[in-house]
Amino acid sequence: MSKRTSEAARARIAAQREAYRKQERRRRLTMVVTVGVVAVVAVGIGWWSIAQSKSEEVAGNLSPIGLQSDGTVVMAKPGVTSPVVDVYEDFQCPACRQMEETSGPTLKNLATEGKAKVVYHMITIFGQEPAKSNSLRASSAARCIPDGDKWLAFHEKLYENQPSETATGFTLDQLVKWGKEVGVTDSGFESCVREQRNVAAHQEFSNKILGEKKIQGTPTVMVNGKPLDSNTSFVPSALRDAIVNAAKG
Repeated sequence: MSKRTSEAARARIAAQREAYRKQERRRRLTMVVTVGVVAVVAVGIGWWSIAQSKSEEVAGNLSPIGLQSDGTVVMAKPGVTSPVVDVYEDFQCPACRQMEETSGPTLKNLATEGKAKVVYHMITIFGQEPAKSNSLRASSAARCIPDGDKWLAFHEKLYENQPSETATGFTLDQLVKWGKEVGVTDSGFESCVREQRNVAAHQEFSNKILGEKKIQGTPTVMVNGKPLDSNTSFVPSALRDAIVNAAKG
């Protein structure tokens, strides 16, 4: 084979390799785009399903709400001990806000109807700033409220005014203001909030919960210790059915 022929052969081989590489790049790109479209459609269908389930209206007076020494909050009629619905939330978590808006009334109604003992566990799931500090300030402030009804109203107020995960929010001034707006009149509330007296206790509680319960994200809803998937916890009718059926079992 002459030198010229050899060079021509090498050139053809190089061209073929380059064509193959381009073909593979197009194939991978097509695969990624296809998978992405399928995922978006699947998510869209999931959220469409969630949107189809209408939230309940809170009916009548709420059941008693008790503040526990570890920071948890129990909502249940006297004598109701089961099924236990544990709700793990972070005030800074956008999905928690969505669940509160969608399924929060169902939890309140079930407790009022005597069909569940609902236990709120406020934790801090975020590790990055400013979300972490936002969450710590909010949870510390909530622990400064000595009244269960006011705590629940403050819980709702914080979700209504939840800041972006990338912006500093839940400032001390805001937390004091919102507490007063929901009717907190305790003389020590403002100083408790401004001094962030409960941050250490809240962090310790969060670390304990995350370690013991293996919480991977918020919101997490458990019924008698068994976690529900989001297709249940975010759909009021499905959530009600799951809790009512747990009482039968």
